[in-house]
Amino acid sequence: MFTGIIQGTARIAAIDDRDGLRTFTLDFPAGFCQDLAIGASVSVDGVCLTVTGIASPTVATFDVILQSLNVTTLSEYGVDARVNVERAAKDGAEIGGHPLSGHIDFSTTILSSRASDTNRVLRIAIPPDFRRYVFAKGYIAINGASLTVSEVNRAEGWFEVWLIPETRRMTTFEQKGEGDRLNIEIERSTQVVVDTVRETVQESLGKLQPLLEAVLKERGMVLEDLFPSPKPLK
Repeated sequence: MFTGIIQGTARIAAIDDRDGLRTFTLDFPAGFCQDLAIGASVSVDGVCLTVTGIASPTVATFDVILQSLNVTTLSEYGVDARVNVERAAKDGAEIGGHPLSGHIDFSTTILSSRASDTNRVLRIAIPPDFRRYVFAKGYIAINGASLTVSEVNRAEGWFEVWLIPETRRMTTFEQKGEGDRLNIEIERSTQVVVDTVRETVQESLGKLQPLLEAVLKERGMVLEDLFPSPKPLK
């Protein structure tokens, strides 16, 4: 499990491709690999990867299977690219963000970016199948970072997050812009609540549900808009 609090960025030092497998060699900040062992889990841009080798106090290797490459942005990276990293949380660790599994639900695109002297706002696309799980003021993980959704438009298929100066300093988001792709993990307790509500509604309304959804669509709404935003569990 991870907390979504990024501990630094790492540089991709080497990439080795074999049949159905890609090995990444990552160069970490000083101190990141202290007590890191083969078999340990590290979040790399939100993807839970297993340490397969340790080359030095700051360098470790990770094997990534084809399925993970297809679902995430890891297939798009080259040597010298930088990624967000976080060690797996220890028992009793403070959860500063929200619990993450490191299992990416989808990768998506930054639609736009705007910035002030301190903050930066990213508008990010949401695929249709996942729009029901994104709520304003709810949690979402973007490239492994636990962030709060500031605004969402399900009809148009986007949500926005604000990046404070500390997040901009500690992550790779400062180098991301329109058209760049990101890894997204939706908040699991929100998913459970939404799916449970939908199943309950389906059982209660039966054949009337499509009619209700059609009426809501005419008004720019979806079924989830009739229910309070779920409160993610920390």
